[in-house]
Amino acid sequence: MKSLIQSLLILFVLIGMMNCQPKIPENAIMVDINDTGEPIEKYIYGQFIEHLGRCIYGGLWAEILEDRKFYYPVVADFNPWAQDSDRFWNTGPYPYLNGSPWEMIGGARAVQMDKANPYTGEHSVKISAPGDGTEAGIKQARLAVIEGKKYIGHIVLSGSADVLPVNIRLLNRAGEKVTCEINEITKEYKSYPFEFTPAFSCNDATLEITSKGKGQFHIGTVSLMPSDNIKGWRSDVVALLKELNPPVYRWPGGNFVSGYNWMDGIGERDKRPPRKNPAWKGVEHNDVGIHEYMELMEMVGAEPFIAVNTGLGTVEEVAKEIEYCNSSPETEMGKLRAGNGHPEPYQVKWWAVGNEMYGSWQLGHMPLEEYVKKHNAMAEAIWAVDPDAKLIGVGAVGQWSKTMLENCSGYMNLLSEHIYERELDEVSEHIAQLSNSIKRVANAHRDYRETIPGLAEKNIRIAMDEWNFWYGDYIYGELGVRYHHKDALGVAKGLHEYFRNSDIFFMANYAQTVNVIGCIKTTKTSAGFATTGLPLKLYRNEFGTIPVHIENTMDGLDISVALTENKSQLTIAVVNSAPEAKEVPFGFKNVKTAKTGKQWVIQNDDPDIYNEPGKEPNVKIVESELNFKKNTLTIPGYAVVMAKVDVK
Repeated sequence: MKSLIQSLLILFVLIGMMNCQPKIPENAIMVDINDTGEPIEKYIYGQFIEHLGRCIYGGLWAEILEDRKFYYPVVADFNPWAQDSDRFWNTGPYPYLNGSPWEMIGGARAVQMDKANPYTGEHSVKISAPGDGTEAGIKQARLAVIEGKKYIGHIVLSGSADVLPVNIRLLNRAGEKVTCEINEITKEYKSYPFEFTPAFSCNDATLEITSKGKGQFHIGTVSLMPSDNIKGWRSDVVALLKELNPPVYRWPGGNFVSGYNWMDGIGERDKRPPRKNPAWKGVEHNDVGIHEYMELMEMVGAEPFIAVNTGLGTVEEVAKEIEYCNSSPETEMGKLRAGNGHPEPYQVKWWAVGNEMYGSWQLGHMPLEEYVKKHNAMAEAIWAVDPDAKLIGVGAVGQWSKTMLENCSGYMNLLSEHIYERELDEVSEHIAQLSNSIKRVANAHRDYRETIPGLAEKNIRIAMDEWNFWYGDYIYGELGVRYHHKDALGVAKGLHEYFRNSDIFFMANYAQTVNVIGCIKTTKTSAGFATTGLPLKLYRNEFGTIPVHIENTMDGLDISVALTENKSQLTIAVVNSAPEAKEVPFGFKNVKTAKTGKQWVIQNDDPDIYNEPGKEPNVKIVESELNFKKNTLTIPGYAVVMAKVDVK
């Protein structure tokens, strides 16, 4: 009898405990911790930087002077800025440099271009000082400086001692100025350092280089950077890159790479020749090449991903580039690399074999049947130098990708795809575009695996190495569009689609990190995250890596769930594309969740709101403690909400 009573008591306690458990609503999002997908590769959070507009120069790179190597001749008819009237893609006109930004001081008799003995490129500046007490030289305006900030520079000069001193001045419109004197000059070009610490802030300062002496001097090049630059890179932008924390950066293009000779970007920086950007507007200064890019990768802790020129480039040029980066100092190119300051091989793993060669806009574009031969020849040449190189072929869903996979799958490790979306009037439809395109690409590749013999076994996954929204006016230079809160929601929803197809997508590279169509925007003196940078940063740093499948959905919401790598925490992310807030109940199978955790919210009631560099952001990531006692999340309208809780 006693044992029966004890058994009944235990039963009553269990029934009571069951009755105390919260009832799971019928519309709950059910999460089965044992129903998981392929791990999400860290490379999904990759980025892409291109020599285009203000991505590198005027964005990442710290140089504040335009055309410092005098690609454009200094002329009396000063008219450097042009308006691009070509409505490329779907935007309006924008200003770009189409002539020398340097003005003459002393007129055309005092300033000429020396083509007979240029320091670099096609010509250098020759100044003839008359010796009558008037100044002769050149100047550049539109420079931005900050009061009390130190700026360091150097100038490469040659000439007669009679012109000394050569004065270098930084001044504002009110006449305030700081001056440095160069009191040495030789007949051969030599570099001289100088520095300023202005007592004024100005967005239209002018740098002047002059002499009141008599005779001639030549200017080979000049440079001016804030002293807090990090090996030439802007420290404020580098700090944001570290926050963004992408694992890999694709470089140097993009369309740019199909006309780029990588050897223009090595050797002494001042001696590298300036070129016309082969694919875009403006000048390629060649201040940033392989060595500078690799230094940036090291300082931000990211892997390099280099695109090679399969457009106008040759197989031999590409093979030499691989050898330069990855071979020992005993090889011809390895010896050249060592002579340029880096004896040890860089060991670059990821290589994009060309860019968008399917497009008529691409330099070196050729018919598909010819390109598959060139790709395979390139791959063979690369692997002959470095058998461990990982190669990403050029793809475009449809006949191009299908043919590449049929003919080149033995000559690649991944296949590239690109997607860009314009603006739609209806907000929820606009937000859904990236996700829909990612799903479309994934479905196409699943079909290829089923229909192309032997392809499934090779498991050629996708590198979506360009993806983004692209619309609106070019506010931040060429292709420098503004992003809105609705674009941030679209990027977050796009990430969810990558997670749902983690077996197909290996890499994705958001284009193009700074300015251009990038998630970081800059002025000449400040930098900040555009709205689209916020979900990229949040998901990269906080979301799990093991996707967990869910049952049920709710209208207007996109929900993604993942375990952290050690399976100790569960992350839940919800994108609300509607203006109304929603309560989202969850039910869990095969797991117990903690009743507290952390929560991050990206939200604004206005889907068209945006952030501007140098100003308090309108959209930001807000972190708070999470009360998860009722297994419910409150999702505000137009929001990304991410929650993280411990699990047992």
